[in-house]
Amino acid sequence: MDVPIWVWAITVAGIVAMIGYDFVVHVRTPHSPSIKEAAVWSAAYIGIAVLFGLGVLVVSGATFGGEYFAGYITEKSLSVDNLFVFVLIMSSFAVPREYQQKVLLIGIALALVFRTIFIALGSAVIDNFAWVFYIFGAFLIYTAWAQARAGRTDDHADEEFQENAVLRLAKRVLPTTDAYHGDRFTTKVDGKRLVTPLLVVMIAIGSADLLFAVDSIPAIFGLTQEPYLVFTANAFSLLGLRQLYFLIDGLLDRLVYLHYGLAAILGFIGVKLLIHALHENELPFVNGGEHVTAIPEIPTWLSLAFIVVALGITTLLSLRARPHGPAGGDGEPGGGVPSATRSPVGEGERGGAALDDVPDDAPAGPGRPRPGEGERG
Repeated sequence: MDVPIWVWAITVAGIVAMIGYDFVVHVRTPHSPSIKEAAVWSAAYIGIAVLFGLGVLVVSGATFGGEYFAGYITEKSLSVDNLFVFVLIMSSFAVPREYQQKVLLIGIALALVFRTIFIALGSAVIDNFAWVFYIFGAFLIYTAWAQARAGRTDDHADEEFQENAVLRLAKRVLPTTDAYHGDRFTTKVDGKRLVTPLLVVMIAIGSADLLFAVDSIPAIFGLTQEPYLVFTANAFSLLGLRQLYFLIDGLLDRLVYLHYGLAAILGFIGVKLLIHALHENELPFVNGGEHVTAIPEIPTWLSLAFIVVALGITTLLSLRARPHGPAGGDGEPGGGVPSATRSPVGEGERGGAALDDVPDDAPAGPGRPRPGEGERG
């Protein structure tokens, strides 16, 4: 697939413009998005991604069009799974709902920058070292096993956000206030410039998404080795993720079997990568360094069909799952089902990575009552 520089330039400019528009129009004034607003803009971003894919289909043919859609659907599905962790981070830090948009958008923008770097490095590596497909394939199969194993765990209600190394370093070296100061990332206290908890949360979101890229980038390279398609599928899957977060935060607790669907997809792509590695084999200890073509490569249409079917089945089974009792089963009120998600957005107790001893004048958000309204979380 030969993509001219000017096409790259227009594509990148368009993506940057959409992020800029999102920030200026929706995020600059802190507010909690309504379901209608989140639904309209989620549909708009998905529509743009679909139209782009149809453009690839018309201009570059069915093979590249199918590769784009397979990559986009896979990355979007993995992004939805990532929302589980975003919910947990927001809950752990008790981020007021009206400030969550800004944190998410900047974190997503940073994630896109880091993923672009990963894509460039990955493309350079696979162009020069075909054996790296063996590593990618084996890693995805292991990740699929770990994902399926996690999906068998029904009791995640008490799970807390586990800080990664980047976040621990940031909290150690950055002087941080105890309270939120509007949607500002820094503020002056007694003449000293301090960072607010909102900046710490943004670092947590960005670093978490950076870790998510470790399995998503190899996964999409298993579906297409075209850097342009890898980049655009990743970019469009991240665009609109903020709106999707607010749209489906109530549904996340229902997607109890999503882990199994994602595990099946990652395992499938891992096998596909191993087969491709055998076809491109140059390792002297495998078939004397000759290509192994006894097993046919998996075509793009089959990959796309498998991804759609796996997601469709697990989503349908999740939505049809019934509660385990009159109160929602095992003490879960509201008819919820055991899930891999945490508490609803902004309603969890401060724990894990939370900052300690928030003063009484801290802004009240969902899950942090004002003094006199109940126990402090």
